[in-house]
Amino acid sequence: MRFGINELKTVSLLGLLSGLLVLGGYYLVGNETGLYIGLALAAFTSISSWYFSDQAALAAFQTRPLAQADAPELYERVARLSDRAEIPMPKIFVIPTQSPNAFATGRDPDHATLAVSEGLLKLLSSEELDGVIAHELTHVKNRDTLTQAIAGTIAGAITYLGQILSFGLLFTPVGRGRQGNNPLGVLFLIVLAPFSASLIQLAISRTREYAADLGSAQLTQNPLALVSALEKLEVASRKTPMQGNPTMAPLLIMNPLPPKGLQALFLTHPPTEERIRRLKELATQLQSAPGAETPIAA
Repeated sequence: MRFGINELKTVSLLGLLSGLLVLGGYYLVGNETGLYIGLALAAFTSISSWYFSDQAALAAFQTRPLAQADAPELYERVARLSDRAEIPMPKIFVIPTQSPNAFATGRDPDHATLAVSEGLLKLLSSEELDGVIAHELTHVKNRDTLTQAIAGTIAGAITYLGQILSFGLLFTPVGRGRQGNNPLGVLFLIVLAPFSASLIQLAISRTREYAADLGSAQLTQNPLALVSALEKLEVASRKTPMQGNPTMAPLLIMNPLPPKGLQALFLTHPPTEERIRRLKELATQLQSAPGAETPIAA
């Protein structure tokens, strides 16, 4: 994986998330002990999410293993694109829903799983399916599944700290350390920290989606195939919304939960129109410069 602008953004955002968690522990306890609690929580949540993220994602969408005998063409397609991406072939699962979508999960490329919905396999053409699978394999190659799992778990831990403090304030003053009862600290932990953590998590998700779109174009050398797939997925996902845990939405290639009202301010994915615009620009560059290598990061 090339360390480019998207990677730098991701590392910076993860650093901000971890910093919020450490500060949350500090304000919860009120002295330096809280810093150590925050650091311990950050380490524990990162390690646990790294190891168990695939099991949680597969269970959330009620996936089941897909045998090679039941889908030989799909297996050949995934094997071909995995070889091109220079990663081991992932296990393949199917999501039992007619809502078209897909995701990849796993702690590293050697333990990756690709999940595709029944609706996706029915909706897309061969070239479009290549584009979607290449997008997910790019997530695997870039270890985005690990990044998203860590970001989601740390954000959840920050929210949990805020809930602990809210509950504690009902019975006893919190933060009787050197800081005393700092009202700004209480406000930060209960309101601002969880809100900021959510925004940072979403920013990480959007950054990784752009990179995976461009990685798909690199593997297939056909950005317009993914454009066509995204256009179909956008329409179909609105007609047949996917049911699932909202916290797992960043893993999917298309947001399965159509935004309503203020939810539109907290999108897990970049606007489909912007993703399509970038891919069309890339297609134009490829056409004007035959043989040029497609960049993997914007």
